[in-house]
Amino acid sequence: MEEIHRKILQRNRTNLVRDLDPLNLYDGLLEKEIFTQDMIDDIRSSGTRRDQARQLVRDLETRGSRAFPLFLECLRETGQHSLAELLQNGAPAVQPQPAAPTQIVHTVVLPLPISSPMDVDKQRKDDVPVYPVQRPHTTPSPSPEREYIRPSPQGRTRQDSIQSYKMDASPCGHCLIINNVEFEPQSELSNRKGSNIDCDKLERRFKKLNFIVDVKSNLKQKQIKHALSALSKKDHSQYDCCVVIMLSHGTEVSHSRFPGAVYGVDGQYVPVQHITNYLNGQHCPSLQSKPKLFFIQACGGGEKDTGFEVSPDEVQPSIGGTDDQMDAIPMSSSSDSLSMSDEPDARATLPTPSDILVSYSTFPGYVSWRDTQSGSWYVETLDCILEENAATHDLSTMLMMVNNEVSQISAKGLYKQMPGSFNFLRKLLYFQS
Repeated sequence: MEEIHRKILQRNRTNLVRDLDPLNLYDGLLEKEIFTQDMIDDIRSSGTRRDQARQLVRDLETRGSRAFPLFLECLRETGQHSLAELLQNGAPAVQPQPAAPTQIVHTVVLPLPISSPMDVDKQRKDDVPVYPVQRPHTTPSPSPEREYIRPSPQGRTRQDSIQSYKMDASPCGHCLIINNVEFEPQSELSNRKGSNIDCDKLERRFKKLNFIVDVKSNLKQKQIKHALSALSKKDHSQYDCCVVIMLSHGTEVSHSRFPGAVYGVDGQYVPVQHITNYLNGQHCPSLQSKPKLFFIQACGGGEKDTGFEVSPDEVQPSIGGTDDQMDAIPMSSSSDSLSMSDEPDARATLPTPSDILVSYSTFPGYVSWRDTQSGSWYVETLDCILEENAATHDLSTMLMMVNNEVSQISAKGLYKQMPGSFNFLRKLLYFQS
């Protein structure tokens, strides 16, 4: 597909996902050879109407140069004129080129030879079209212009086959924000000035994304556990997602799954891997197979990252504020503090995490910076990225944008920060827009 047409589809993806009626398009898309039957079946199985519309638009971008004008024809033929005009107004006049009326030599696509998966990978790369081979052969096998050969359903590994989570419930789900700002003197932890700014931003953002937001402030360790336990006991069957946001001091602890821990205002911490356990499929059955998202604005340790020198063309430096503070204390290795004997989710073995994403404000072991006037680098960037891209991009892509932007900020012109995530999602996640 021409780059200008691909950009038009991306620019109008929100309207297409909201208004497109894929069901009426399938016959035309098949008849005009834009998609194969296997591809249509993939789109049909992706979920709700919105999910099918999103998958259809995404797959359409991978087709040949005739796909865009033929797609406009399908829209008009099925009465979806407003969408056709919306796309047409942003594109130069392009007429689909009809196939030659007569052909002396038939065009066929040869089947893949029987070979090992490694040999197949060497023969064709993902997203690279395979051109028809001219052979004076028998039965023709028509295909769209520059169509690539798709492997059988059993062997598909392309992103085209990745489905999207159902995210159209209203409300979408619960969002719990724990905002620890004022720490008790015996904790020897400083107050987190600027965290309320983070909390307000995220409360507004997730309400706009159609979540039920519950904010709890200045919780001790046991109160954090109680809040998570109460969330796990809710009936989430009518919702599609659950979000937990932790704003606090943090530290590095021994772990077997998710690194880091978050402090209560009493100076006692809860490991991140315990936080996630409250909502896993075993302890919260009504969230099974649904995405559970955790955003951690806390330090992963006490190490400061001074970065490394790169070419000036590679980054656009951004200097943090003069009041930047850290959300860290040194790593704890106390066996008592790591004991899980009093945890409601403690087990000798736990199921492998699935449908869980934990997004950290900083790389494990390193400090996380927070401006006392404008809030933390991570939350401020996350909020902006969600505002600008939630309507068109999936969560994993947006978190990569966050990583890139935060990595270019400097504290006091010296220290750096690198966010990251542990992603155990099985599908693409698009928020409601």
